[in-house]
Amino acid sequence: VIPAPVIHVESYSEDSITFSLKMTTNIKVSGYVVNIYWTFDTHRQEKRTLIIEGEKSIQKVTNLTAHTPYEISAWAKTELGDSPLSFVHVVTGGTRPASPSLKAKAINQTAVECSWMGPRNVV
Repeated sequence: VIPAPVIHVESYSEDSITFSLKMTTNIKVSGYVVNIYWTFDTHRQEKRTLIIEGEKSIQKVTNLTAHTPYEISAWAKTELGDSPLSFVHVVTGGTRPASPSLKAKAINQTAVECSWMGPRNVV
């Protein structure tokens, strides 16, 4: 039986998560497939996929959104086949930026004029 990999969150900040991957067995691992999921609103889930070569790995995922829940799932590619999935959840630090204010104005039956403003003082 192939065990699921161990995902350990090493650290996190407002815009990044650092995690390690390893197996608790002597089965040869050629790499990992990692999916990172997050939701900006209730209607749309986002995903980023990482293909990682090698047996042991420390990864840093950057360009994330502050104070946002992320789900990291991973499976190992081994000499005996793919392992089961492993999951970990983490919320990035900081304060989540405000949503942009959206204004929509009907121009005619087939056109809409949209304008929006994002948060101010964003570095």
